[in-house]
Amino acid sequence: MKAVFLPLFAVLLLALPARAEIVLTLGHAVSADHPRAQASQHFADTLKRRSGGRITVDVLGGASFGDDVAMLKALQDGSLDISANSQGPLSAFVPEINAFGLPFLFDRPEQAQRLLDGPLGEHLSRRMAQAGFVALGFWDNGIRHFSNSVRPLLKPADFVGLRFRTPADPVAVDIVRALGAQAVEIRFSALYQALQRRTVDGQENPLINFHAARLHEVQTHLSLTAHKYEITPFVMSRRAWNALSTADQDMLRAVADDSTRHQRALTRKAEEDAYRALLASGIQISRISRPAFVEATRPVYKKWLSGPAGAYIRQVVEAAGE
Repeated sequence: MKAVFLPLFAVLLLALPARAEIVLTLGHAVSADHPRAQASQHFADTLKRRSGGRITVDVLGGASFGDDVAMLKALQDGSLDISANSQGPLSAFVPEINAFGLPFLFDRPEQAQRLLDGPLGEHLSRRMAQAGFVALGFWDNGIRHFSNSVRPLLKPADFVGLRFRTPADPVAVDIVRALGAQAVEIRFSALYQALQRRTVDGQENPLINFHAARLHEVQTHLSLTAHKYEITPFVMSRRAWNALSTADQDMLRAVADDSTRHQRALTRKAEEDAYRALLASGIQISRISRPAFVEATRPVYKKWLSGPAGAYIRQVVEAAGE
């Protein structure tokens, strides 16, 4: 029998313990062509490549794991690892995040992102950690606008007597009520049908969401109110984070930073594309007289500045005006 001699490097490789493979789950609630979904896949692909295939991310999109509220609960109990989520649902755990959704505080997403990328964003990250979440990035969910199927919304008085769908977002509810309308919380996945059946008269969303969900098919008037900015928090379960080595945490953080930049760029372009598509769709688009709306929604500021998170909210409001 002939002896078989292996090269020394092969012997050393056989002696090394096999690298543990890591599989993470990432949930979101939007369709595959949405910037949130595209950035989630970018994160998964980049992390797999940078880890040499050792870390893979299963992306569970289209609310297949549940809605945003369900995913946040799953992050806390460890049954989901990562989520590209929504500002409103997260505010139930971290009320300070509501500061970035106050009415007419930001004209452009970049103004909010400047604050989120500095000490005010770091404070939010610490508060999220206390609630069991690791903040991987503050993605962009755009500036929100109102639509309805009753009449053009040109002034606050036009809202009186109408019913508007809102997400699980307390500031959005406050804005609707301040304008004299009724707020009805409905899951985004059920919104098209609710508008079609006239369960509600209208809704408010970024143009991306409005167009992607084909809401222009069941709404006749779109008002470019730009009344509210909204973050897409990209968050991870603290349990899943703590299970990673320091080196893997550093790699994941670097990939998340890259994905945050990528998502924001995707969102800017998608907003422009959605606006052009909506213009071509034939829906009636109108603009508002902003000062009247700012005045009508002042009570929203009074409420939140006097609440438990008021000190932080005041810092955000003051920094936004600088």
